[in-house]
Amino acid sequence: MRLWDKATGNVADFTTQFTFVINSLGESSAADGLTFFFVPRGSQLPVNSSGQFLALVDPNRDPSNSSTSFVAVEFDTFRNNDPHFNVVDPYCSQSRVAHVGIDLNNLTSAVSSCVDWFTDKIMNGGRINAMIAYNSSTQNLSVLMIDADATGANIKSSAIYSIVNMTKYLPEWVTFGFSATTGTYFELHTIEAWEFSSNVQVTGTKTFIWFRQRSKRKRAYMSGEEDDPAIEEEFEQGLGPKKIPFKDLVVATENFAIERLLGEGGFGRVYEGYLTSVNANVAIKKINPGSRQGIKEYASEVKTISRLRHRNLVQLIGWCHEKKELLLIYEFMFNGSLDFHLFKERTFLSWEKRYKIVQGIASALLYLHEEWEQCVVHRGIKSSNIMLDSDFNAKLGDFGLARLVDHARGLQTTVLARTNGYMAPECVYTGKASKESDVYSFGVVLLEIACGRKVIEPRANEGQVRLVDWVWELDGTGRLLDAADSKLGTDFVEKQLECLMVVGLRCTHLDHAARPSIRDASNVVNFEAPLSSITKVSTFSTSSMQSSRSASSALLANAG
Repeated sequence: MRLWDKATGNVADFTTQFTFVINSLGESSAADGLTFFFVPRGSQLPVNSSGQFLALVDPNRDPSNSSTSFVAVEFDTFRNNDPHFNVVDPYCSQSRVAHVGIDLNNLTSAVSSCVDWFTDKIMNGGRINAMIAYNSSTQNLSVLMIDADATGANIKSSAIYSIVNMTKYLPEWVTFGFSATTGTYFELHTIEAWEFSSNVQVTGTKTFIWFRQRSKRKRAYMSGEEDDPAIEEEFEQGLGPKKIPFKDLVVATENFAIERLLGEGGFGRVYEGYLTSVNANVAIKKINPGSRQGIKEYASEVKTISRLRHRNLVQLIGWCHEKKELLLIYEFMFNGSLDFHLFKERTFLSWEKRYKIVQGIASALLYLHEEWEQCVVHRGIKSSNIMLDSDFNAKLGDFGLARLVDHARGLQTTVLARTNGYMAPECVYTGKASKESDVYSFGVVLLEIACGRKVIEPRANEGQVRLVDWVWELDGTGRLLDAADSKLGTDFVEKQLECLMVVGLRCTHLDHAARPSIRDASNVVNFEAPLSSITKVSTFSTSSMQSSRSASSALLANAG
């Protein structure tokens, strides 16, 4: 990847998230660890680099040789004390030596921290979610580790950061990835999932990198290589959606003809079809067996959405788990998803339609959070998951990440799923989603509808790339309505526009406790309560909000 541009001096922002396992198979002693690294492009695996050298350095190398330089984050499982080879690890307790560190062309970490709970994870082969983010404007390299297996309110996590000038250690073009070693002691290393994204300004344009990968073992499990009778039995016991034979879906889509393709993404493809058994057009989601959606999210969606009944939720008609295929069949939404109309100019959305869409989304979320028998935390609210029927009524869809919780419970553990700009700040730090984080995502969508632009717009003017930050800044200077979609002209109701923007801002408050509940927000957008009923919950001034946003940028700049 291009880490920086010599012509402009611009350096890339990047974020990577991955789930890893280091397993000592129950042994209390293990070695040596795993790293995520950047090295000059074309670098080869150094000789004699096993054990304490973490496959990063040849112990006999010349550190001044730029071709052997590196920047790495180490997840180290053994304490080394070898100053002759510049490998001096932090002193942790005798039985808990695991630590995390940031290495700058030196295996004696520039910054490190002992992680007591890491040792338990190694002995048990437990999963850890890690996030590494670099903000080029502040030169802040941040690392966050979260116990991926923990449940309840006490999720264990550890974080470190360091100010790093990447251009001091690395050339313009670099190779990045993982390394792991063993030595005298034994351990197994597994990367179960990995996402990486970066962007850098190069002579007037921006270049982007984004990809996602899962381990073969994980893909094999998620692909449903054998039909699962237990899953089918559980689905069949439910009311509503029923199993639809695969052969019927083949006929409905003309054997999944390309002409029937409505769209595709990381989860797979969506086709339009006509299902004779229900005498209606349907949308058929054909899940890619190797996608992150997989069998777990497939099962979650069937079991969750099949029990929900609301006019503003996409209706699940049926499902199919047959011939190693995973398919979901929905009612057909003639006007597609909201993002197509807002950002891809499929058709112009009048203000009347926009406001009706907002009221529909609010109604759906109120039902999920407070009106059904259990609280449903959606965890995937964004404009591409809001579908529009023939009358432009909004219907919330994609329940693949949804989780059921008791109304009395607050937070719910979640995967580190990347949804740019829609993820609430606390989700990055805690790895947990909640009703409050759903409200944050709802607020982002409200601002997108009012402003007619994406939450992250790389081509925007300086200071306007991140929609939420930009609107907060305008609000602080009394120019809130300057952010309104210029395509609307004067064809809007000012009272409604102001309401939408203020509700959107309050819902995207950095402090999750200061956000309104979805009931309070719904009451305001329906003018059943005054704006003051939610503005008074804000405990920060606008200036302190901007300060807080700046202080949080290290992990949030590319994480949302």
